[in-house]
Amino acid sequence: MTAALALAQDNAAARAAREWRQQHERAIVDEFFSLLAIPNIARDRDNIQRNAETIARMLEKRGVAAKLVSVPGANPVVFGEIRTPGASRTIVFYAHYDGQPLDPKEWASPPFEPVLRDKPVQDGGKTIPLPAAGQPFDPEWRLYARGAGDDKAPIIAMLTALDAMRAAGIRTRSNIKFAFEGEEEAGSPNLERILAANKELFAGDLWLMCDGPVYQTRQQQIVFGARGDTGLDITLYGPRYELHSGHYGNWAPNPALMLAQLLASMKNAEGRITIDHFYDGITPLSPLEKRAIAEAPVIDEMLAREFWLGSTEGGGAKLNDLVTLPALNVRGMASSRTGNQASNVIPATATASIDIRLVPGMDAHETTSRVVEHIRKQGFFVVDKEPDADTRRSHAKVALVTVRGGDNAVRTPMDLPMAQEVIRVVESVRGPTVKLPNMGGSLPLTSIVRPLGTRVIVVPIANHDDNQHSFNENLRVQNLWDGIELMAGLLVM
Repeated sequence: MTAALALAQDNAAARAAREWRQQHERAIVDEFFSLLAIPNIARDRDNIQRNAETIARMLEKRGVAAKLVSVPGANPVVFGEIRTPGASRTIVFYAHYDGQPLDPKEWASPPFEPVLRDKPVQDGGKTIPLPAAGQPFDPEWRLYARGAGDDKAPIIAMLTALDAMRAAGIRTRSNIKFAFEGEEEAGSPNLERILAANKELFAGDLWLMCDGPVYQTRQQQIVFGARGDTGLDITLYGPRYELHSGHYGNWAPNPALMLAQLLASMKNAEGRITIDHFYDGITPLSPLEKRAIAEAPVIDEMLAREFWLGSTEGGGAKLNDLVTLPALNVRGMASSRTGNQASNVIPATATASIDIRLVPGMDAHETTSRVVEHIRKQGFFVVDKEPDADTRRSHAKVALVTVRGGDNAVRTPMDLPMAQEVIRVVESVRGPTVKLPNMGGSLPLTSIVRPLGTRVIVVPIANHDDNQHSFNENLRVQNLWDGIELMAGLLVM
């Protein structure tokens, strides 16, 4: 018996959830597969509505009062509520039911036809049939579909935990609310509007955000914040149309090369951002946050092997330290064509998309303004709409910069009494837990905190190698089983 399992047996709700799951594994996965089979790309309004209505019915089936909440032009948030007589506080559980856009041709199996595989695709995993009712699932098997890991798994885990609690006669101690968003992967453009228009409905003392992966060692982690996110697109210009590289090379400027030089000017060889004042104003970590990072297992060598990396950025700093700093990433570049489709030309344009991760003390608008100023310092005339002929003729270098909106970073202090209670409950279910000030990725924490004035703590359940945001997204079966127990423990907190 593992230490985590022994500890979980001290948590009555987690123990009840395990016993229920062991008796109903096939039914749990069948319900999960039914939900995963509904396409969930945020722009697909009809199927998003189907997802929302299905989840509302799933809540109602468990005796949870449910409804869809929205504002004009937005996908609905599925709201559910359990009122507990005599409760003195309210806990809100967040997950999202939408998923990232995809290209079905990249997937080993259709993304909305869930399948079970005996191991990860990249390791030669084969599709296998679901076990018959009453037969156990191998915990290392993988469930493949868009949304399997990010982020329908917590929804199924919560609903299954409710089933187990009801069967065991275990009641909630706090008022419980559920908020399942339908636009998180589109940047949560309407979440703040929805919450601001329904403050009383969504009010809570604490929001538990059930999104993201567990620690890379497969230990449970609790994350007390997330980096903010903003970004911009940069397009540079060469000739009016593509020119023969033999006739005009060394004479007509090449925008692809200019773009490479511009991007290289933004970071040094160790990955430190060289834009003036980029790191100004950053809020330092508290002693407790520094200690939590120091106590977390070091995973850099393990991940470097897994990802086939011969080197890493950061000048020798560890990953857990680096994700508490801001980051500037080139998320994609395009100019003319490559490979068998390449032509001997000087491209007409070159474009790069940049995402920027923010930490507390940074402002999204101020940060992108510093990037734009850096572009100007490299000799570019910056415009915010497609430049006309006169503009391009009258400036040696022209850059079209389109700034995306963004959210600032949010952290919940780890020493708050409620934060410490979450730690105790999670560890009573999952054993020794990794605690980090913030995750490297971004979540819509600001969209929750700003209108509601609440606190948010992130309690994820997916496996770190779930291919979220990419093709062949998957969920390790044991992560689902662990998530059911964890949600049960948190629901009775």
